[in-house]
Amino acid sequence: MRQIVLDTETTGFSPQQGHRIIEIGCVEILNRKVTGQQFHCYLQPDREIDAGAQQVHGLTLGFLKDKPRFTDIVQELIQFIQGAELIIHNAEFDVGFLNHELQRLKMGWGPLTNYCTVLDTLSLARRLHPGQKNDLDTLCKRYHIDNARRQFHGALLDAQLLAETYLAMTGGQVSLLTHAQPSNSSPNSTQSPRVAQPRPPLPILLPTAEELEAHQRYLAKLDKTTTGNCLWLTLESTLRP
Repeated sequence: MRQIVLDTETTGFSPQQGHRIIEIGCVEILNRKVTGQQFHCYLQPDREIDAGAQQVHGLTLGFLKDKPRFTDIVQELIQFIQGAELIIHNAEFDVGFLNHELQRLKMGWGPLTNYCTVLDTLSLARRLHPGQKNDLDTLCKRYHIDNARRQFHGALLDAQLLAETYLAMTGGQVSLLTHAQPSNSSPNSTQSPRVAQPRPPLPILLPTAEELEAHQRYLAKLDKTTTGNCLWLTLESTLRP
């Protein structure tokens, strides 16, 4: 199963007000394993960035002035996500912006769901943790995902964190087992892991004379308490040469 964790950063909070995407980050998960395959780009928006949005992601027009436009990367983006399940936190926001970008190109691109399906991890988190905060920072803390690098929101960083969080939310141990599995073993293999080097023989420690005498005194006392039914003494007598 191929999944793409996706996040965007934008110039503002509403595409209906003319706001644009300025960063896209995608991380590939294949059979519940983060593969290392990524799609990432910054985009020239051809408009101002709202102060509130800039406080969130820290991106400036000066940084974006020489970056490509959405029309320059759309083909590569669609090829990367084609046929996958998109995993997005608060999917309505990102899908709305991506559909707006596709539509404004007037090049025959359909809505995003023409090319892939979408899973909203915010809706998933609300089902798993009703009545609690379910933003990405809170989920990282809840599932012990290290987000110390997240000084600002960044599309690629947030997609990486969401990939880890999603795997933890839906049974992260599967991902860990996938990472640990040797490349030549089958997914359903039940073979036990091998120790790389043979272990040295365990030392045999024999009891001292004092320990043997104490042991016999204890058995005699136990035999008296059980009126001659100490099983240990019976066993010793049958094994004695």
